[in-house]
Amino acid sequence: MIRGLVFKNRSIRRFNQNAEISLDTLKDLVDLARITPSARNMQPLKYIISTDFETNSTIFSTLGWAGYLKDWDGPVPGERPSAYIIILGDRNITDHYWCDHGIAAQTILLGAAEKVLGGCMIGTVDRETLHRELEISKEYDILLVLALGEPIEQVVLEENEIKGDIKYWRDEQGVHHVPKRPLEEIILKIY
Repeated sequence: MIRGLVFKNRSIRRFNQNAEISLDTLKDLVDLARITPSARNMQPLKYIISTDFETNSTIFSTLGWAGYLKDWDGPVPGERPSAYIIILGDRNITDHYWCDHGIAAQTILLGAAEKVLGGCMIGTVDRETLHRELEISKEYDILLVLALGEPIEQVVLEENEIKGDIKYWRDEQGVHHVPKRPLEEIILKIY
């Protein structure tokens, strides 16, 4: 079951923007993150969720979408996410978030995959602008933005020998190809 969700959970960057995601669905996804492990059980993460078109447009304008696709500025209107979850670190609790936001983000995206949604974990964010535009207090660090929606793109894992080239690409049909290092390459020792 979990293996299937992990294979289904790809970084999706093009969505059916008109397919709405309910606030209850977003709350359910954040609730999954809420109950995940947290370093020292500090639980410093907070969340902003949005399904609002204008707010989504503001969030979208602060994001970088695909570093290896140099000639692509991100999804065009109609293919943009219909929802976002912004993961914040609350400095009133701690300023050491360790890996909490990675655990939370992966949990949310696995939950989204289970609901037949797609998403993308985005770390390239104009944090200063997003803080200002959404009036996020400076006591909260913007850690990640999750873009969510109904996927309209196909993502294929390339399991072949990649010889060090890990750059993803799109073919002429718009299929997104993602090379993965072979298992034999990443397991260094077996005892």
